[in-house]
Amino acid sequence: MEARAYLKYARISPRKVQIVLDLIRNKPADMAAAILRHTPKAASEPLEKLLKSAMANAENNHDMDKNNLYIAECFVSPGPTMKRIRPRAQGRAFRIMKRSSHITMVLKEREE
Repeated sequence: MEARAYLKYARISPRKVQIVLDLIRNKPADMAAAILRHTPKAASEPLEKLLKSAMANAENNHDMDKNNLYIAECFVSPGPTMKRIRPRAQGRAFRIMKRSSHITMVLKEREE
């Protein structure tokens, strides 16, 4: 039994999200929430909300015990990139890539 939560079109680069996901992978859900709360990275705030959503899904939709949950899977894949133009010297244009992410989090229950 597993509970999933998705965050699509998050306006943050996948590289930045991946750094924070590596900190919480395979950790108990309550410890992961504490890690996210005290990590000074831009990705930690949306990931904390996603973790709370996955925990609520596990508790309400799958009748799992929230004390035994752990992060079984978490990964990020790139979403669409918005391309913007920034003027540069001598009439040139510089392209700015505004990247987005699709984040998936899977929680499972630990067996005693």
